Amino acid sequence: MAEIATYLDYNATAPIKPAVREAVEAALGKVGNPSSIHRFGRALRDEVEAARERVARLVGGRPEHLVFTSGGTEANHLALQGAGVARHLMSAVEHDSIRNALAGPETVPVDADGRVDLAALETLLNARPEPALVSIMAVNNETGVVEPIAEAARIVHAHGSRLLVDAVQAAGKVAIDLQAQGADYLTLSAHKLGGPTGVGALVLGADVPYTVPVSGAGQERGRRPGTENVPGIVGFGVAADLAAAALEDFGNIGALRDRLENGIARIAKDAVVFGRVAPRVSNTSLIAMPGVSSETQLVAFDLDGFAVSAGSACSSGKVDPSHVLLAMGVEKAVAETAIRVSLGWDTKPDDIEGFLKAWESLYARTRGRKVSAA
Repeated sequence: MAEIATYLDYNATAPIKPAVREAVEAALGKVGNPSSIHRFGRALRDEVEAARERVARLVGGRPEHLVFTSGGTEANHLALQGAGVARHLMSAVEHDSIRNALAGPETVPVDADGRVDLAALETLLNARPEPALVSIMAVNNETGVVEPIAEAARIVHAHGSRLLVDAVQAAGKVAIDLQAQGADYLTLSAHKLGGPTGVGALVLGADVPYTVPVSGAGQERGRRPGTENVPGIVGFGVAADLAAAALEDFGNIGALRDRLENGIARIAKDAVVFGRVAPRVSNTSLIAMPGVSSETQLVAFDLDGFAVSAGSACSSGKVDPSHVLLAMGVEKAVAETAIRVSLGWDTKPDDIEGFLKAWESLYARTRGRKVSAA
């Protein structure tokens, strides 16, 4: 097993940024409850509200409409339960935190690149008169494909329905403006941005219905009971500011992703990069090594010192064919050979070169060939 490991699984969680760690540690050293009216409580309340402004600014939301949660999954559940509608539609490539939270949702198909079929969305909305909550993620966590959110929002609103946008994989990678893009409910998670784990947010659009699905105390303006995770929230605010400042530079990671994909194409003409011709965020590659199972690849690359994924981290305990790829029309046998490589703020060119060598070595071994000297 390799002694030095290289982390290439940023879509699962990004390493915490140094400035975020410092802010969290400083917050941990303070005492008080942000709901208390004494000076200790007021000081922490000020920090929570400053973080709320920072996170809201990242996505073009209003601070008073932002609800801090324990992560993206809880934020999605609060939106699904709090929207107050009985009819739900979701794209076929939604994250499990949406897919597994609904009983009998109507599924909107996607095209071969994984982008939602807008004509099918309109047909489904036309089929029944009652309003619906439609869930479409901004960026797919497995392929990195960017969904046509603004176009979908226009269709959804024209039918008197609402749009839930899971922006967990989009924040800090592409520009987000909740109002301009037409999202009614938008969800976030700090640890995808280089923030701490265990904190996320639900951002509400103006005048959207929201009923608190859990009873309790009056924290978060009565929208989510329970004492706030102050150190996590403070770290989230710092991570949001850092992500906003680095948004233009994030696109530079695309050069490393392209080096990875072009290198694999030179090694193996039969390798497949999914969603390659669609709009994608610059850090994500979902790649099939024909004839070699995802599980075999994960074990081999881990032994070689490279941390990658077979798709959603929430399903990492099992290596089943990706529901995203199956929805895109990919054959099951091919889907079973896909791995995700996701890059981030601390990825270096040498990481890519090292992974290409490991990829070529495994590819050659599975075909009984020697690795090229190049």
